Formats: sequence, structure tokens, C-alpha cells
Amino acid sequence: MQRREFITLFGGAVASAWTFPASAQQSERVRRVGNLMNVAADDTVGPSRIAAFSQGLRELGWIDGRNIRIDYRWAANNSELYRKYAEELVALAPDVILATASPSVLALQQATRTIPVVFVQVIDPVGAGLVASLARPGGNVTGFTAFEYGISPKWLELLKEIAPPIRRVAVVRDSTLTAGIGQFAAIQTASPSFGVELSAIDVRAADDIERAITAFARESSGGLIVTASPSIAVHRKLIFTLADRYKLPATYPFRYYANEGGLIAYGPDFDDQYRRAAGYVDRILRSEKPADLPVQTPTKYELAINLKTAKALGLDVPLFLQQRADEVIE
Repeated sequence: MQRREFITLFGGAVASAWTFPASAQQSERVRRVGNLMNVAADDTVGPSRIAAFSQGLRELGWIDGRNIRIDYRWAANNSELYRKYAEELVALAPDVILATASPSVLALQQATRTIPVVFVQVIDPVGAGLVASLARPGGNVTGFTAFEYGISPKWLELLKEIAPPIRRVAVVRDSTLTAGIGQFAAIQTASPSFGVELSAIDVRAADDIERAITAFARESSGGLIVTASPSIAVHRKLIFTLADRYKLPATYPFRYYANEGGLIAYGPDFDDQYRRAAGYVDRILRSEKPADLPVQTPTKYELAINLKTAKALGLDVPLFLQQRADEVIE
């Protein structure tokens, strides 16, 4: 069963992102939009996100190559690239910049306090110091949160539903981020009610992740909760491989993790966030200020289950879970 919507608009969006046809030279002033992505240019999640953002803009009358020009930069969760590309985009003097994830926003805030920035996929923007409050962000930054910490115990609940014998759970998190600490704390608070022993695996280099998961897997009845962070997204395929190798059931924070081989994922619809972000970009291009646009929380959450992965792990996914899922991958 497959209910995923495939977005086919990416090709035109990418082509126009790197070219600026002569047909755009017209009396209407062409507005400039920067887009600082947290993933690499060849990451599989890039096309649908760009397509969703471009589609949202088109629906509001903004056509890349006609009345706007979009400049893309791909930071691949590299601190040096975040800084370099933030400075490059600011130097282009865009009317507004779309920023994905906290490191992109932080780099842009270091480069400018005047150019408007709209963010997506940011966890706890207040705790991270990006905005003053959700209702009144202040400054030149606003956008859309990834989720609230209250979603985190849901990953533990799903892990116990899909693999009831689990008694030990390792939470893979980035402890250098406020969000990594907050997600773990929320899961830790809920863990006694599920009867599990909780530990943390801090994400650093790939070798560190492999060593930590290998050590955790030496004892039985274990499972993983993989939390949300840019650094974890970069290493997600390694985590899939290790979970498969050591037969560790694992829950993940976003649908595309299940599409790519993860067992079960629950989280916000990021394509929807990019479409909604286009609305804030439109409002800023029409002279509204980021300080006056409240930070918004997700409106759509998705549950995805990969039955192929479940079979490889020797798990029989309960029918009630399959019926609740937005997507079941066979």
C-alpha cells in the first residue's frame, strides 16, 4: 500500500534556480530570494522540498525566472559551509532568505540583522535564541517550527507498540543543540511508564556513532529512538545500516526516514512546511515585517511504516498500526 504523493515540479525549479533567462528582463522589478538548505545538493530529500516551496510561490503569483530569482546554497550540515553560504547569500542583497534548520538561521543571523529570514524545520526557536517569542518573534527572523518536545514520547510509544519486548532504549541525539537536550528530556520523563531503561548516544562523527550503537547492541532487548537534528539527518543511512545489522527496532522523526529504509517514522510533513513558508515569503515581498509574523507550529503529522524493514527485523507489525499509518511501504 502506497499513499505518498509524488511531486513532479522539481526539474523546472532547479533549472530556474541556476539560470536567469532573458525573458525575465521586464518592466516589473524582479525580486530576489535566497534559499540556504541544510542538506547536500544530491540529498534525496532536496527535490520535493524545493518543488513544494516553488509550487507555493507559483500559487501566489511568484514565478522563478519571471518576477523572482531564487539563489540556492547547500550547506550539507557543514559549519564552514553554513557560514560561507550565509555570507554569499547576504552579499547578493536578497529581499528575503528561506533558511532550513537552526544552523542555517544562526549563520544568517551572524551575517545580517536586517534582511528578512523565514525558517523551516527549526526545533525550539525560542530556546535556541533565534526569536524572542513565538507570538512576537521580533528582529528579522520568523518561520515554522519542526515540532514541540511533546511529540518525543510518541516515538517511544510507537517503538513499544511495534516491538513490545524492548526493555532497553538508546536515544540517538545531538547534545550540542538545545533541541537534542530537550527531546531526550521529554523521552526520559515518559520512559518509566513504558518500563524501559533509557540511555543516550551522542551524534558526532560516523565512527563514534558506529562504536556507540555496536556497544549498545551487545545486550539483548534493545531498540533505538532517533531524534531530529541536521547532523543525524546527514548520518541517517549509517544508522539504518547499523539498525539492520544488529536487528534493532528503531523509530525516526520524519516520514522520509521510513521511505529510505527506517522501520517506523512519525513527524511533521515538511513539504507542507515549505509550501506554507512560501506564504510568509510572499507576505514579506509585499512589505510585511518578520517581527510581525508569528512563528507557526506544524499543522500536519505523518506516520509511515516500512514493512520490508519490519520483515528483515523479524517483526510482525500490528494491524492497528498499519491502519493508522499515512503510508505503509511494502
